[in-house]
Amino acid sequence: MTQTSDILIVGGGLAGPALALALAQQGQTVTVIDALPADTRADTGFDGRAYALALASQRVLAALGLWDDLAANAQPMLDIKVTDGRAGEGPAPFWMHFDHAEIEEGPMGYMVEDRHLRPVVLAAMEAHPNITHLAEQTVVDQTQDVSGVTVTLADGRALSGRLLVGADGRRSGTAARAGIKRTGWDYGQTALVCAIEHDLPHNGVAHQFFMPPGPLAILPLTGNRCSIVWSERTAQAKAINALDDAQYLEVLRPRFGDFLGEIRLAGKRWAYPLNLTLANSFIGERMALVGDAAHGVHPIAGQGLNAGLKDVAALAEVLTDAVRRGDDIGNPVVLGYYQEWRRFDAISMAMATDAFNKLFSNDNPLLRMGRDLGMGLVNAVPGLRRNFIREAAGLTGELPRMMRGDAL
Repeated sequence: MTQTSDILIVGGGLAGPALALALAQQGQTVTVIDALPADTRADTGFDGRAYALALASQRVLAALGLWDDLAANAQPMLDIKVTDGRAGEGPAPFWMHFDHAEIEEGPMGYMVEDRHLRPVVLAAMEAHPNITHLAEQTVVDQTQDVSGVTVTLADGRALSGRLLVGADGRRSGTAARAGIKRTGWDYGQTALVCAIEHDLPHNGVAHQFFMPPGPLAILPLTGNRCSIVWSERTAQAKAINALDDAQYLEVLRPRFGDFLGEIRLAGKRWAYPLNLTLANSFIGERMALVGDAAHGVHPIAGQGLNAGLKDVAALAEVLTDAVRRGDDIGNPVVLGYYQEWRRFDAISMAMATDAFNKLFSNDNPLLRMGRDLGMGLVNAVPGLRRNFIREAAGLTGELPRMMRGDAL
């Protein structure tokens, strides 16, 4: 039996449900197909994972009606300090310090734990009458023609719609079935992710410490806690991750320093191989890609979810405007607007994070001198510093309406 919605979204992480909400609130009917069980998505246990939401991304969540349920558990990022050095030796004499008070809009962003964000998004999606959520379902086939798209589920059901959206991650089956190739490479690095408790207050300051093997991000959570995203060469990361908690902390401490007092692990530890992967096209016949299905980048600037929410805001705006004009949302011209808006920006971001990682993840003395002097220069020039702050807040470039704080 074929079930019909206006839009079919494959992927139930964060980008897919956020897009479903944006479109459903504009009157579109949406089916979200999620491979994971609903109770797994809704788990509220603390596992240490968190997201650095730029101010522009916070505006998207507010536009979707989600922020009121998140605000109490969101930690504002008031300052960002960027330093360079080696483990156990402390930072180099030049650094960058970004203070939110230098822009008018408020905090540069917020840290929100996965255990808070995911259930709020899921609950809103489940409650909306225009959204059908199919959990524990996988797509095995997709076909499209001039009139619509049909996907076949593993249980044999067929679903039809006017547009298919792939929000199914870096190994997107939606993109692969559409014949879309990917460009990218492995970094030879692995991100070690955890949360820590510490004795002294962080005062809302986020730290990025660049070391030769890879960067260490220390990101403030509510209370005396921080999220850690720690990149190491893959072989070393594997060895560190195999240690017990006490030994793991002994390796982390000289990298972390003592500026927050004694530290303790909180929640689970995670390890993610790091690579870059870009879809060669963000659109196909009656199909579009968002989030990691379109672009997966190095976490050096914490832009993964922010870029995905920018995709959501842009695609929702393009499709909503098309409906208001009476256009077919699956028309290649309509989808071309989305691709033109997002692909160049996503490629630019990917290349920038790639260049930063290569520039800072080495111990070449000439490069060290150049990058340290460069950070000192940026820090000393208010105009440059303000530009970096606005970039970190997601306030630069051609922003979708929701990222400007406007209604869709």
